[in-house]
Amino acid sequence: MTSTLTPYRSSLKPGRDTFGRLLRAEWSKFWTVRVWALVLALGAAVTVVLSLLGASGAHFSSGGEEIPVGPDGTRVVDRFRFVHQPLPGDGSITARVTDPAGDGGRDPEPWAKAGVIVKQSTKQGSPYAALMVTPDHGVRLQWNFTHDKAGSNTSGDPRWLRLTRSGDRLTGYESPDGTHWSKAGSVTLPGLTKTAQAGLFVATPAHTNLQRSFGGSSERAGGTSVTASFDHLGLTGGATGTAWTSTDVGIHPSDPANPVSGPAAPVPGTTRVSAGVYHLTGQGNIAPDETGPDTVQMSFQGVFVGALFMAALGALFITSEYKRDMIRTTFAASPRRGRVLAAKCMVIGGVTFAAALVAVAIAFPLAQNTLRTNGYEPPAFPDVSLFDGTPLRAVAGSAALLALVAVLALALGTILRSSAGAITIVVVLVTLPQILSFALPLPVAHWLLRLTPAAAFAIQQGAPHYPQVDSNCLPENGCYPLTPWNGFAVLCAYVAVALALAAWRLRRRDA
Repeated sequence: MTSTLTPYRSSLKPGRDTFGRLLRAEWSKFWTVRVWALVLALGAAVTVVLSLLGASGAHFSSGGEEIPVGPDGTRVVDRFRFVHQPLPGDGSITARVTDPAGDGGRDPEPWAKAGVIVKQSTKQGSPYAALMVTPDHGVRLQWNFTHDKAGSNTSGDPRWLRLTRSGDRLTGYESPDGTHWSKAGSVTLPGLTKTAQAGLFVATPAHTNLQRSFGGSSERAGGTSVTASFDHLGLTGGATGTAWTSTDVGIHPSDPANPVSGPAAPVPGTTRVSAGVYHLTGQGNIAPDETGPDTVQMSFQGVFVGALFMAALGALFITSEYKRDMIRTTFAASPRRGRVLAAKCMVIGGVTFAAALVAVAIAFPLAQNTLRTNGYEPPAFPDVSLFDGTPLRAVAGSAALLALVAVLALALGTILRSSAGAITIVVVLVTLPQILSFALPLPVAHWLLRLTPAAAFAIQQGAPHYPQVDSNCLPENGCYPLTPWNGFAVLCAYVAVALALAAWRLRRRDA
């Protein structure tokens, strides 16, 4: 007698291998391994503590010297030779100007400048608009220190310049011959007083010498002067019969706080008039001050070390499964390996971003309070809030940087199947360029910080950099060669390439 067995059929619906289930599975793996949560917490704590320690070790003192700030609160350099008259209302100042020439046969600095200017007063930091000639950058219209507009690129030949005022509106014109004029631009100076000072000016940035080594950097500014000649001088709207006055704006040789000798000692300018030609000699600059520290970037010094913890966490999240041979079970449960990698990236990226965001959001205001206590206070240093545009970008960007470092380590761990190898490569790509950039020649340091994932630390920059200012962009001062988002994009590109290689490797190699 033969009997037939009825196969068992479950009444439950078959399970679906959805991406949501895969995410929950990977999240469960992360949360049930306590050492991973511990590494995450330690990384966040280290980020906060080291950021506070870094801020505590920074101190600033102006030595009693008043630091000038511009109309928008930016720290500025406002020192120049000024020959001027009062302009009680609307009018214009016109002159033919030669390019500034360096004294003693030296070439002038590229951003040396000479031209016509209307300035609210001779007080440092007061509003102004100036039309000028420069040795290497042609004619420029600049105003209120941070704004610059290019005119013609002609240099070498004398150039006619005219600056007219109509209320708080100033318009610059230039001409090669005094007959055919072209408009260089118009600017508005809100709140410009009725009586301003109009006249001629000359200035030049100091020449800087930079020496770098692993022991630190040394930047010395050498005093230099330039001379420019002005003729066909004309002022309309001024008081009849008023004499021209020569003033060294921002230079006070009798100030006891000034050094009496050396390159930092202030040197008064000179004015010489011969046959209607004004020869002005002076030094200084009219520009934003980019020599000060970046107090926003100084509040994130713990992120550099926190990245090491996130790299370790990202690598372990995949390599531990290879080490214990659990990856076979994972792929058996979800054979689509690309989706497994995506789920792991989302989990490790999400948890590291959340923890890092909390850490840097706590660290930033605490570090800012410490810096203010240590002398970094208004008006020389702006009082910034966490929810201001620049700090908010730096906070969110720092958290995203740490999350991407973890994802990069996970991708490298997938390729190498070795946590030590993955962490080492992350250190070489992200951490080592930062360290080397403090000592290498500046062009090489900038090359490293453009082409390696360390460029992403530019997301923490809070101080703007202006093209009309030649300055040494030092990484140790928080300055990076790329803009914040461009630097961050470099790290994103590395992560994208690493993930593509990891996905290809998963499909080509047996678990």
